[in-house]
Amino acid sequence: MGCRISPGQKEGHEPITQWKGTVLDQVAVKTSLHLLKCDGIDCVCGLEFNKDKRVLCLKIPSDRVASSQVTDTSLLDAIIGKAVEHVFEGEHGDEGDCKGMVLGQTPILDASFYITYEKDPVLYMYQLLEDYIEGDLCILAGCRKPPLLDINLELMDALIGKHVGYTKDDASKRIGVVIHQAEADPSVYLVKFEDIVCDLAKHF
Repeated sequence: MGCRISPGQKEGHEPITQWKGTVLDQVAVKTSLHLLKCDGIDCVCGLEFNKDKRVLCLKIPSDRVASSQVTDTSLLDAIIGKAVEHVFEGEHGDEGDCKGMVLGQTPILDASFYITYEKDPVLYMYQLLEDYIEGDLCILAGCRKPPLLDINLELMDALIGKHVGYTKDDASKRIGVVIHQAEADPSVYLVKFEDIVCDLAKHF
């Protein structure tokens, strides 16, 4: 974790693109898969460096990113696992808000947090404490989901590492593997789909 990388990536007949990023974590149930934060992109990506044929010319610079986690537990408890409304400033200075949930703190990268949104179930990471202090991240009172008492906990645990699939609106099918269960909300799982690089947070 914390390694800087610079892989080349080739999609179809497109030319090779070189990008830079930081390795956030190695997935326990699929050790060939790593979670990455690409420079200039807010969503978390997942790549299998040794298996993904799109990855070429992988370079690993000697510099590393130091861990910088928040240690104030009151601030952590204030936002982790909470339903939130996150205010963003658009390209033209206009503001918009998105409802979502803060899933947890990232291992590295300047005290960033994992978050996913209702209308965009991709795993993102932001430095949310500054937004929280400035009022751009608001806790939605009463919106935290109650415990689901009628679910099969053994079945939910058994989903980790399993292949899953669903049918999209255009009738095409997407296959992926469940790589993580969110501690903040056990009904939320991270799924790495075969045809995309970003990791999605899905409710089961």
